[in-house]
Amino acid sequence: MTDKILEIKDLRVQFPIFGGVFMRRQASVKAVDGISLDLHRGETLGLVGESGCGKSTVGRAVVNILRAMSYRVDISGEILYHGPTGTVDINSLNRSTMRPYRSDIQMIFQDPYSSLNPRMTVSQIIEEPLKIHTSQTAAERKERVGWLLDKVGLSREQASRYAHEFSGGQRQRIGIARALTTNPKIIIADEPVSALDVSIQAQVINLMQDLQEEFNLSYIFIAHDLSVVRHISERIAVMYLGNLVEFGPAEKVYTTPMHPYSRALLSAVPRPVPGQAHERIRLTGDVPNPIQKPSGCSFHTRCPMAENSCSENVPAFEFRNGRFVACPLV
Repeated sequence: MTDKILEIKDLRVQFPIFGGVFMRRQASVKAVDGISLDLHRGETLGLVGESGCGKSTVGRAVVNILRAMSYRVDISGEILYHGPTGTVDINSLNRSTMRPYRSDIQMIFQDPYSSLNPRMTVSQIIEEPLKIHTSQTAAERKERVGWLLDKVGLSREQASRYAHEFSGGQRQRIGIARALTTNPKIIIADEPVSALDVSIQAQVINLMQDLQEEFNLSYIFIAHDLSVVRHISERIAVMYLGNLVEFGPAEKVYTTPMHPYSRALLSAVPRPVPGQAHERIRLTGDVPNPIQKPSGCSFHTRCPMAENSCSENVPAFEFRNGRFVACPLV
């Protein structure tokens, strides 16, 4: 069996824009513009980039919920899941054929305040996937819910409470428990700590690492906080405007970034080192409109080292210095 549990090949996601009297298709937003990634068993892959770069869209494509969110979305490429029963292309599955794989690929959502149903108790929230994907009895489901609450650091007595009675960190623990209910192989964590205080962030990150070690989970950890991503990830992929610009081991990308955008992104991370000046790279201009992406390299309009050829040629994603990078000038 391959060490890779997930392979994303040339994934492209476009959201159509309709307008006019007859609401005809006028343009498309290229949210993801041809990226390729792989995820190993038991690994944490960090996916980073500024808001609007398409990283959350990648996560939603992996769990195959984009068509439910926008039925006219155009998705191409392959998302190969190497599961216990063989390899399947997630992107080719519809709602009914995807159902057997839902229990293997789960998601932790960004906002713990809106991702939990306020009309359901904690027990009902965690128990719902068991009702859908298993044939367990009510007693078995109740025992499973209590066991999961213990695992995420909550008490069994809290199972009868509602989500509004918990703090943000506790709500995110409930979301993690719900994701673990069906014994998943892959968990997509979409900025799971961005809405939490720093002290609570550390608790949730440590909890996720402990659970990963215990259950051999594979994470795609989506975030914009690079210090958090470095702490939890083995490899880091940097996205800009729907494209991958750098992809490699976390320490290499974090300590010696090669792509100009990676350097600018990392320079924004506070590093309080006494007596050492911290140089901040400030990018000029605004992020281009994804409806009308720049020709050639999409970063050339803001790049401090851009040349004329950058606006003409799409840079190849090449392996150099221990990582993949999309820039011929570095």
